[in-house]
Amino acid sequence: MTTDELKLRTKKFSLEIINLVESLPNSISCRVIANQIIRSGTSVAANYRAACRARSDKEFISKMNIVLEEADETVFWLEIILDKKWITEFMTKSLLEEGNQLVAIFVSSLKTVNSRINQSKI
Repeated sequence: MTTDELKLRTKKFSLEIINLVESLPNSISCRVIANQIIRSGTSVAANYRAACRARSDKEFISKMNIVLEEADETVFWLEIILDKKWITEFMTKSLLEEGNQLVAIFVSSLKTVNSRINQSKI
C-alpha cells in the first residue's frame, strides 16, 4: 500500500467515524464517548499525514507512535459502542475491523523502520 493510498484510507476512516458519531444516541454517556472517539478517530488521518512529512526516521517513529496510539484508542471506543449496542452492529463492526487493520499496518511500519535503524547501527 502506498503512502497516498494510506492517506486516503485514514481519511475515509475519519469520515466514517464522524458518520458514526452523528448517529449515536443523545445521552450524557454517548456524548462523552462521542467526543473521545471523534478526537481519536480523526486524529489518525491528521497525524498520519504529519508522519509522512517527517524529516528523519526518528521523527517518523515518534509521529507514527502517535498515529498508532490514536488508532488503538479509536478501536477501544468502537468496542465500547459495540458492547453498549448504541448503534447497529453492522456499522460498528466494519469500522472496528478497519481500525484493527490500520493498527496492524502502523505496527508493521514501525517494525520496519526500527529494523532498518537497527541494521544501520551494525
